[in-house]
Amino acid sequence: MSQKISSLSRSNSSSSSKHDSRQDSWEIVEGLRGGQCTVQDPQKQEGFMMKKRKWPMKGWHKRYFFLDKGILKYAKCAADIDKGKLHGRIDVGLSVMAIKKKAKCIDLDAEENIYHLKVNHNACGCSAHFCFCRCLTHMEAGFGSFGHNIPNNLCLSLSLSSELSSCEAQLLELSHLLQSMEVLHRTYSAPAITALKKKESVLDVQNVHLSLLMYIMYIACLHQKEDSTDGSRPLVHQISNESRASITESLSEFFDAQEVLLSASSSENEASEGDSYISDISDNISMDNLSTEVENERLNSGGAENGGPLSRRRRSCLPSPSPNTNNISLWNILKNNIGKDLSKVAMPVQLNEPLNTLQRLCEELEYSELLDRAANTADPYERMVYIATFAVSGYASSYHRAGGKPFNPVLGETYECDRPDKGFRFVAEQVSHHPPISACHAESKNFIFRQDMRWKNKFWGKSMEIVPIGTSHVVLPGFGDHYEWNKVTSCIHNILSGQRWIEHYGEISIKNSNSDACQCKVTFIKAKYWNSSVNEVQGTVLDQKGNIVHTLFGKWHEAMFCGDPPSANCVWRANSVPQNHEQYYGFTKFAIELNELKPEMKQLLPPTDTRLRPDQRLLEEGNVEGAEEQKQHIEQLQRDRRRVLEENNMIHQPRFFQKSQNDMWVSNNTYWDLRKEPGFSHLDCPVLW
Repeated sequence: MSQKISSLSRSNSSSSSKHDSRQDSWEIVEGLRGGQCTVQDPQKQEGFMMKKRKWPMKGWHKRYFFLDKGILKYAKCAADIDKGKLHGRIDVGLSVMAIKKKAKCIDLDAEENIYHLKVNHNACGCSAHFCFCRCLTHMEAGFGSFGHNIPNNLCLSLSLSSELSSCEAQLLELSHLLQSMEVLHRTYSAPAITALKKKESVLDVQNVHLSLLMYIMYIACLHQKEDSTDGSRPLVHQISNESRASITESLSEFFDAQEVLLSASSSENEASEGDSYISDISDNISMDNLSTEVENERLNSGGAENGGPLSRRRRSCLPSPSPNTNNISLWNILKNNIGKDLSKVAMPVQLNEPLNTLQRLCEELEYSELLDRAANTADPYERMVYIATFAVSGYASSYHRAGGKPFNPVLGETYECDRPDKGFRFVAEQVSHHPPISACHAESKNFIFRQDMRWKNKFWGKSMEIVPIGTSHVVLPGFGDHYEWNKVTSCIHNILSGQRWIEHYGEISIKNSNSDACQCKVTFIKAKYWNSSVNEVQGTVLDQKGNIVHTLFGKWHEAMFCGDPPSANCVWRANSVPQNHEQYYGFTKFAIELNELKPEMKQLLPPTDTRLRPDQRLLEEGNVEGAEEQKQHIEQLQRDRRRVLEENNMIHQPRFFQKSQNDMWVSNNTYWDLRKEPGFSHLDCPVLW
């Protein structure tokens, strides 16, 4: 910020994170701890700071910030602040804040958006002021001017405890009602006018809820202040765990609704944009436009390469539903890892789903018929449409999967998936542990699909970002095409409380490395505060001169359309999920089949195959205690193997993949030959579990 920020007032050291950390690590700034309820008007602060944008226009941008009583507004300049032309508005009191002293960085996780700021002066001094304003925001937002008119002897009333308990019960009931309304509010496929009415209703209830919340916290603070001299337990800490969770969740929900009316644009999309029409179009386009050829080819493609239809019936349900995770305190696990890569953080097995990352890579082939269609399409621009739609379809299964994480493969772990019904066979291997890299290769008579991927997972206080690193490749031998594209960023919101949900945002750029006849750009649009539509995707297929040949639009979890509305054709529509999918990890039918293990398969699989992994199998069967014990055992075995390699100056060599000249992991084409002759039971394989 400007020179005015150098005079920031400093709060007590207890306002900042209590754990000591190095200067270059993130520290959590905490507020409302231990009944700190001394409220004084802080000085207004304003000036320039650097704000990071991830998409579009990546990089650091100079913005003018204005901080008053815990509300942080920003625009391009001070004049825009005065005119009300804001780029964003952040309630610091409702955000999770972390600072990095050495880099002078401040991160604010406001649930819907993550703000990365850089200051020119001491970040610790800024955090003290921010924390002070958080306390002020919590106190004053609820009571306004009437809060100071409450009689002092109210704190001494003998009936205060019972009144507080009654108020707390009513607050909890209102919180549950608010959660139900929030579920309705997140029904994004509803028409826009209905969404607007629901949004207004949610806002009304949230206003009442926040007022009650602030009032109960104010009474608790007064009671604590009076009783602090005789050593009685602060009433703030007597609130039940469920109520505390509902309080945090409710504050977050109120912040979301408040920004719908007050924010002019989101953090990631500062430039003004017209409201998208995709929601209305995708809901109103007739299903008659959905081509039946895709479905017919999916049904008839079984055994195309293997000489017959599907030879065995696959399971349609998991052995056991997902476990209850309400007793797990994620905050205690994640609070010391804000801004860090979570791939090295040990998580309880209850937070996992009974699939691992290698199987997740295979799950991207659920709609492989799109590649079959591309391989049988002569027009290069139409082929690009199918390739782009396939790239989008790989995200559809994540819509119901924000509640769990896949198992991390250990070094040398493999997975195969032979699907005669879909006409492809797939193999994957964990080729590196630090950094964790997963490589896969799938082939059929129509296409070759391969990728080597790694992910960076970062927790920001309320949200977790998943940033993929790597490139996906599809080869169509019939035309000599070699398509390659990147993946977009994913973000899971409401990690600690509330209904978790996932969004994807960024741009996918698809090109044919063997031909410059056309290219494609697909944009995953980040959700906006003022628009109820989410999960929207827009794309264009361009010719060599940059002219638009085809237009794509839709939602990554529902369908993709090609053409101009209302006569656009549906290229792809997601399969329906099982009726009880919420009880079974949100799995699709295809995901349920991935970890199925039949007796006749055991003698064909290598002992390193994921299906034979005991902790994942026990979790699938509902044995959480046994799964946790096996998980720790497998992780210890991996550490032991790594130590042996280091002591002997050895490097792990993957068995089925090798480095290419451009430093990418590609298949060495030995897996299926070794599986057939001499068979994995006759080979020397590492003991992973």
